[in-house]
This record gives sequence, structure tokens and C-alpha cells, in this order.
Amino acid sequence: MMKRPRFNYSQEYIPHAYMELSMPPIGGEFSMPPNYLHIWPRGQFMMIGLPNQDKSFTVTLFMPTITFENIKDRDSLLHFFNDNFRDSIPLIGIERLVNDFFSNRALPLVSVKCNPYNVGGKSLIMGDAAHAMVPFYGQGMNCGMEDCLVLEDALDRNNMDIGLALEDYSNTRNPDAEAMCDLAMYNYVEMRDLVNKKSFLVRKKLDNFLHWLLPSWWVPLYTSVTFSRMRYHKCVSNRAWQDSALGKISSLVGICGLACSVWLVSFSWPDSKLDPKQFLSYLLTMPSMAHREL
Repeated sequence: MMKRPRFNYSQEYIPHAYMELSMPPIGGEFSMPPNYLHIWPRGQFMMIGLPNQDKSFTVTLFMPTITFENIKDRDSLLHFFNDNFRDSIPLIGIERLVNDFFSNRALPLVSVKCNPYNVGGKSLIMGDAAHAMVPFYGQGMNCGMEDCLVLEDALDRNNMDIGLALEDYSNTRNPDAEAMCDLAMYNYVEMRDLVNKKSFLVRKKLDNFLHWLLPSWWVPLYTSVTFSRMRYHKCVSNRAWQDSALGKISSLVGICGLACSVWLVSFSWPDSKLDPKQFLSYLLTMPSMAHREL
């Protein structure tokens, strides 16, 4: 397909890699609560733990390649873990940590986008062949399975005409697959960095509250991607609409607060020479003045 004209293809290796380690059971039981995704977010890198049926955890390090390369021996590894993941050392075990780390190698992470997915009515690529993605949204396999549903819908819409159906599938699926690749990239930043920020946690609670209050009207990004059949590119546009709506509401609340403050000052000190309209106008120009200064 890559030899054919008008076939668009891009492949991006991100400057981060991953390595899997093992956290064994302790006393025949899970070493951590099993019904959670455990994350150690550290800004530019992170470690996650996922439970296995044998009551062990697969612990995966995601870090810049240069960080892996700088860990060259036992001492540098233990120093790194003591600085960043100290609580995990007794759970993994020092000897197991050292053996697992130096018996494995850091593996690359790649994202693939291409278009179209078909060659007439003769061939079609699906799954990772069409849209390989980094693993941070946990949607790679789900996206590949959903490809089959989308293809089935395309066949039904086109009365089982293979040529028309494959063309329809390619045009329909591409914007969603590329949106999912972008979402997976974004979620790495969210997992390793944003989850430590208070603003992110407040937004998360607000999203969950609004979804509880208005479940069919306000659907958080993660919920729409993971637990619905909403098309991936519409999940992205829905999140953009939510961001815009919250921004406008925040601005409106701020303006109302300023107006109430001006009214309160005028009411409390009726003999003051404060002109409420002039004072409010001045306050409203402060953000633009600050922006010009910056």
C-alpha cells in the first residue's frame, strides 16, 4: 500500500520507552489492593501496576529513553528507585528489581496513522496495521475490535457491495482512529503529570458531578471514550465544547462577582465618590492590561 500514490502514512516514535517488572504476591495474597490501576505519577515519567490472576502485579515503567540509559548498574537503579518509587521497593524486592531490570530492555512506543485503509475492493487494513497507538488509554485492542463493528455497518449500508463498503469504512473510520491515537498520547501526560495537579482533580470531580446530575447531557471524556459507542472524534469535540462552556460559565460568575462587589461598596458607602460603572470598567480591563504587559 505504501508504494501506491495518495497513500498518506505517518509513524512517530515518542522519546519515551517502557519496561515491565514483576511484583510478586506476599503471603499468597496481592501485595496491593487488586481492584485498581495503581499509578506512581512523577511528572516526566511514571510507573503503573496492574493485577494478574496469580495475585502478582505487572509493574510497568514509562520513562524517557535517556532516563533508562542513565541507569547503568545496581547502585544507580536503587538510587533512582529510592528517589522516585521508594514505597515499591519492599513490594517488588531488591534482588527481583535488579534482576528484572537488567534482564529486560526498554522497548519503544510508536503511533501510526495512515489513510486510506483500503485498496479499492481488494484489500483492507484494520487494527494496529491501520492505527497503532501508544497504550495509555487502554483502547488499542478495543479500537481494533470496534473496527469489525464499523466494517459490518459499512457492509449493511452498502448492501454487501465490497468495493463501496471498504471505501465507506475507510472514510468513516479514519477520523475516529486518528482521534484515538491523539487521545492516547494526551492520556500519557494526564497519567504521569496532570493527576498531581489540584486543578485537574477539581475538574474531574466537577465532571463526575455534572454527569451524575445530567447523565445524558454531560458525559466526561474518559466515560465517553471507554464506556460508550460515541465516535472517538466526537468525544474530542464534546470535550472541547465542555471546556468552552465551563470557561464561559467561569467568566460569567467572575463578572457577576465583580458587579456584586461594586454594588456592595456603593451601598455600604453612599457618600463615597466611587463611580460603580467606571470602577467595573476598570476591573474588566485588567486582564487585557496584564496580557499586554506579559
